[in-house]
Amino acid sequence: MKKIIGSALAIAVASLLMTGCGGESKQVIRLSHSQIETHPDHLGALAFKQVVESKLGDKFEVQIFPNATLGANEKVLELIKQGSVQYLVVSTANIESFDKLYAIFSIPYLFTSESAFEKFITDPAILEQLSVNSAKTGFEPVAAFTAGTRNFYSKTPIKSVADLKGKKFRVQAGPVNVAMMQAFGAAATPMSFGEVYSALQQSVIDGAENNELALTDQKHGEITKFFSYDMHQMCPDMLVASNAFLTKLSADERKVFDEAAQAAQKAEFAAWHDSIAKAKAKAQEMGVQFIEVDVNEFRNKVLPLHEQILGETPDLKKLYDEASAANAAAAK
Repeated sequence: MKKIIGSALAIAVASLLMTGCGGESKQVIRLSHSQIETHPDHLGALAFKQVVESKLGDKFEVQIFPNATLGANEKVLELIKQGSVQYLVVSTANIESFDKLYAIFSIPYLFTSESAFEKFITDPAILEQLSVNSAKTGFEPVAAFTAGTRNFYSKTPIKSVADLKGKKFRVQAGPVNVAMMQAFGAAATPMSFGEVYSALQQSVIDGAENNELALTDQKHGEITKFFSYDMHQMCPDMLVASNAFLTKLSADERKVFDEAAQAAQKAEFAAWHDSIAKAKAKAQEMGVQFIEVDVNEFRNKVLPLHEQILGETPDLKKLYDEASAANAAAAK
């Protein structure tokens, strides 16, 4: 099955590569993401397209591929490295296996507020630090999108850490996420986002963890009726660009693409804050109950992981200290 899927993907990409050839002068820029067309990530992508084509429309055409049309994020990252796809919006959890620096965002309770988190991810100096291995990975982060806070939602209420014990929860891939669930006394079940609905429906898992949009955009609220605000993680979606593409741009062209990335970030942030309120209202209409929990109880269970993770990956220390500084600044 993997070979079939891989072959189908290769054929699809090969046919896409022919688009724009045959004498046409415009270069096709492919921007991939795994969300639906109403998601803030897509609206950010549309803003990116608008800036590029308004300023460089005689040279470039931006094509957006939502809904993981080009394949799972990990697969598209390989295509990014090859240069056959130029841009991808991807969760930092999916990048960890390519570059361990992105594991900083998987550290549970790294941030104490959304304002600290947003200040951190929009700091150009942070993106620069995350770019240090770009020559090796083949891609560079050019903007960060907010994805709010990640929380538990399930078929049964999660009001305290004890309610997680023995339950199976879908998490994003990565050893930190597995360790976090173990600290909570639950079992981690990594799987692709697109598989979560059927896994919940078939009781393969008891719940998952994500933001409120998962309840409505992915219809998880049809099955899981309890959403608990434990706020264990704040992981951005990164807009990453292919080094193979960026290195071929002139200085003026690169400036426009960077402006487009900033426009995408601004549009995504605005759309995100608006969409969360709407998603929560819609989920309540679906019968979902939103539960406020004692965040400190959850935080204290996993704080020992901080030192463990930093001990295992010392390269994270500088970013960790800057996240702590962002927390302190936001608290003033």
